[in-house]
Amino acid sequence: MRQAAEARRPFGGADLWSRGFRPFFLAAGLWAAAAIAVWPPFFSGEITIPTAFPPLDWHVHEMIYGFGAAVIAGFLLTAVPNWTGRPPVAGRALVALAALWLAGRGAVFLSAKIGWLAALVVDCGFLLVLACVIGREVVAGRNRRNVKVAGLVLLLGLVNAVFHLEVALEGTAVVSGRAAVALLIFLILLIGGRVVPSFTHNWLAARGIAQRPVPFNRADGMVMALSGAALALWVALPHDRPTGALLLAAGGANLWRLSRWQGWRTGSDGLVLVLHIGFLLAAAGFLAAAAHAFAPGAIPVAFGIHVWAIGAIGTMTLAIMTRATLGHSGQALKASRATLASYMLVAVALALRLAMIFATGWTVPLMYLAASAWVAAFVVFAIGYGPYFFNRRG
Repeated sequence: MRQAAEARRPFGGADLWSRGFRPFFLAAGLWAAAAIAVWPPFFSGEITIPTAFPPLDWHVHEMIYGFGAAVIAGFLLTAVPNWTGRPPVAGRALVALAALWLAGRGAVFLSAKIGWLAALVVDCGFLLVLACVIGREVVAGRNRRNVKVAGLVLLLGLVNAVFHLEVALEGTAVVSGRAAVALLIFLILLIGGRVVPSFTHNWLAARGIAQRPVPFNRADGMVMALSGAALALWVALPHDRPTGALLLAAGGANLWRLSRWQGWRTGSDGLVLVLHIGFLLAAAGFLAAAAHAFAPGAIPVAFGIHVWAIGAIGTMTLAIMTRATLGHSGQALKASRATLASYMLVAVALALRLAMIFATGWTVPLMYLAASAWVAAFVVFAIGYGPYFFNRRG
């Protein structure tokens, strides 16, 4: 289906603009490194930037709506042609989308100079336009089962607008920040729940292993509903015991779901195994957030947030970007040493950031070390995979 889609629209322009993963995965890798490189000195007051956002809110916003949104765009603009059989978004339309994403980064960075309302309008345009593009493609391709994906992108864009408003009116975006994290985790549970068992099935079949992941069924739908309810309650009431109970149930249910996908058999293939690890960390985030709800005095709310943000989102996005880039640029689906190193560096960043929460006497050095590990992970990705974004022929 991918070959059919590409054949219907031969693209003769620059290779970078031939498929959505090329500019957006490159932008995601570069921004993931740049925004976190700036974050520790900005947070500690060593530097200032002309944003209207407080340091913590700028950090949260740019990891979700800068880095995260670029990964979502790159993945969906590449996957939707496979789902629908329609030609990929390419050329000038893709350039315009990338320019809109970049304009949002500049508007947020300069929001103290241009005003919060102007920043809101420019920044929120990207996800809203992306949702319309994805919605148009899945409807035109009669792939209505994926309309909900476009709906989640639209909802994430609307939450972005609320984020700007909350900062402007309340001084910080506590609630909308949690809502944005929750939406990204739900997307991981939804899309990861498709790609992890699918790629694992293909890997097992290619090696003649009889066992297969259990396909999506009604039980998976029930777990998704439970997870959505737990995330919604966490957004509203993260410190309450009933929230903790629901989070605990959702975390256990997602661990059960993952256990049916034969992940332990894929240890010899880093590209497949890392997908299982990313989903595992998404499930673990529910348990970490539940721990805070049951013991808020001992376990800070940041514990669960960073298991999700660095662990699940960081690992799963890097896993998707590396695999999709190799597959769509004609490379062998094999994790190089540099690829494995990038995965491991995200794990190191997570460990150091969680240590920072509890080792309060070492907050600043641990923050710089965690940031350095994260930056290194995405610099390795950008250097190692950069050539594939500019060369369709691999």
